[in-house]
Amino acid sequence: MSPAPFRYSRHAMATTFEIILSQDDVDEAYAAQSANAAFEEIARLEDELSRYRAGSDIYRIGQLEAGESLRLGMAAWDCLSLAKAVHAETKGAFDITIGPLMELFVTHTGEPRHVNASVLEEARQIIGSHRFELDEAEMTVTVHASRMIFDLGALGKGYALDQAADVLAMHGVHNAVLNAGDSTVLAIGKPPDKEAWNLTLSHGKRQLQLRDRAVSGSAFAWQVSHIMNPLLFQPVPIQKRRTYALAPTAALSDALSTAFMVMETHEISSLCERLGQVEALEIIEE
Repeated sequence: MSPAPFRYSRHAMATTFEIILSQDDVDEAYAAQSANAAFEEIARLEDELSRYRAGSDIYRIGQLEAGESLRLGMAAWDCLSLAKAVHAETKGAFDITIGPLMELFVTHTGEPRHVNASVLEEARQIIGSHRFELDEAEMTVTVHASRMIFDLGALGKGYALDQAADVLAMHGVHNAVLNAGDSTVLAIGKPPDKEAWNLTLSHGKRQLQLRDRAVSGSAFAWQVSHIMNPLLFQPVPIQKRRTYALAPTAALSDALSTAFMVMETHEISSLCERLGQVEALEIIEE
C-alpha cells in the first residue's frame, strides 16, 4: 500500500507555495524537514530577486543610471540570463522590463487608466531587454537607460520551484510536486505505484499527467488587462482563455506561459517545434 502524501505550504513571493511528497523511504518527520529546507530556499530567493526589497540584486539594478554596471549573485544572473534568452526566442514577446507599462495602464486597485501619449513615450525610453547587457565572465549586468524597472514576476516563482526541487534532491527526495499558487507546478519523479503525477487544470477542464516537467498557466485575473504587450507597448485585450506552457523547468514554463498570451498561434507552434520539449495548451474559459 502506498504511503499517504505529505503536504506542506508556506507563503512567499505574494502567493502560497505548496510541496507534496510521496516516497516509500521518506517518513513524516523527514518529509517535514526536507520541505522546510525547500521553503527556506524559496524565502532566500525572494530576498535576492524581489524588486521591492532594498537589499536584493533586482532592486539594486533598478537604481543604476545609464552606463552603470552591477555584479550579480547567481540567482539574479540565472534569471536575467533566462529572461534574455526567452526574449530572443519569442522575438520580444517576453520582456522583464515592462513594469512601467503596468504602473501606467493599471491602478494599484486594478482599475484601467488612460495614458497620455507623451507619458507613454517617456516610459518607453526605459523599456526593452535590449537596454541591458550581461557579461558572463564578470557576472555583471550593464544598463543603457536610467532607473529601469526589472520585474521577475513572470519567471521568479518558477525559478524558485526549480531551486527548491534541487534542495529536495539533496535531501534524497525525488518524488514530489511543487506548486506556486497554482500558476506554476513542477512535478519531479512520480508517486509510488503510478507512472506520473495527476494534475487538474483550469478548474477541472483538463487532466494532465506530469513527470519531471513543469506546467504554467496565464490568464486575466482582473476585469482589466494586467498582461502587457511589450511589442505594442499596451495591454493585451482581455480574452476568455488561459494559456499553458509545459517545459523541462518551471522557470521556462513560467516565462513562456506569459509570452504565449502575447504571441500568435503560428508563432507559438513554431517556437515549440524549434525548442523541443516545450508544449502549449489553450483552454477557453466560460
